[in-house]
Amino acid sequence: MPELPDVTLYLEALDRRIVGQPLEAVRIASPSLVKTAAPSIRQAAGRRVLRLRRLGKRIAIGLEGDLWLVLHLMIAGRLHWREPGARLTRKLAHAALDFPQGSLVLTELGPKKRASLHVVQAEAGLAAHDPGGLEVLDADLAAFRSALLRETHTVKRALTDPHLFSGIGNAYSDEILHAARLSPLAMTDRLTPAEIACLHAATRATLEDWITRLRAETGESFPEKVTAFRPGMAVHGKFNSPCPVCGTAIQRIRYADNETNYCPRCQTGGRVLADRGLSRLLGKDWPRTIEELEQLGRSAAP
Repeated sequence: MPELPDVTLYLEALDRRIVGQPLEAVRIASPSLVKTAAPSIRQAAGRRVLRLRRLGKRIAIGLEGDLWLVLHLMIAGRLHWREPGARLTRKLAHAALDFPQGSLVLTELGPKKRASLHVVQAEAGLAAHDPGGLEVLDADLAAFRSALLRETHTVKRALTDPHLFSGIGNAYSDEILHAARLSPLAMTDRLTPAEIACLHAATRATLEDWITRLRAETGESFPEKVTAFRPGMAVHGKFNSPCPVCGTAIQRIRYADNETNYCPRCQTGGRVLADRGLSRLLGKDWPRTIEELEQLGRSAAP
């Protein structure tokens, strides 16, 4: 799912292309994409784009008459800038917003179509789609601490809760926790003041660093390589790869369609966290330490 750095790049690219431009037409290839009946999506055509806004991981396009289009890309949705009137491919394309200089095309890979487009009126309608999480890049340590401790969760869950923190998902939370040297399963109410301060600094630094990296990579082009798995990431998607800090093999906790990646030496004091599937399979043979994990690997080697 595109997270804060990716959505920021989308917004910057769109700002250069569509703000001040008239939305000439809206083409919907997948009617299920549009989740609202009133206001009608047909009312958007012919209005000029006045402003853009990020609502967590959502992109809001503000049109004349205080009408807003709210896009939520979910896991597999992506935006593309194509030539004016670009043809929509039946299997992938959901919709196109046509402007004088190009078409903004929304696609979604995979059989599960979860991306959504809401049409809302004014700030009241827009507020209904804002999860209300803290904007970390604008927040001081006190505000960060208040949001973090509002509810008792694992720190991984807290960072990815859109009602607590804005725009952070599975990928960048892994990177933040590695930078902060914190276990993803550490409980928020047990963190020391020093650990909270470190987490605040790591959150800001990680997000700012990736925004800078993506800007350099994209330049003036439209972001086309939006992915949760990037070569420069330290732990996310790096299962069994060496930690860039200590060289220990990155481990993971798998659940549902997601997984959490972490370094057991940098983040958990050498303890290997139980993975739901494998720990059930191995039972008492599940390795609890790095040393046991490495011994298991040596035993399994040909």
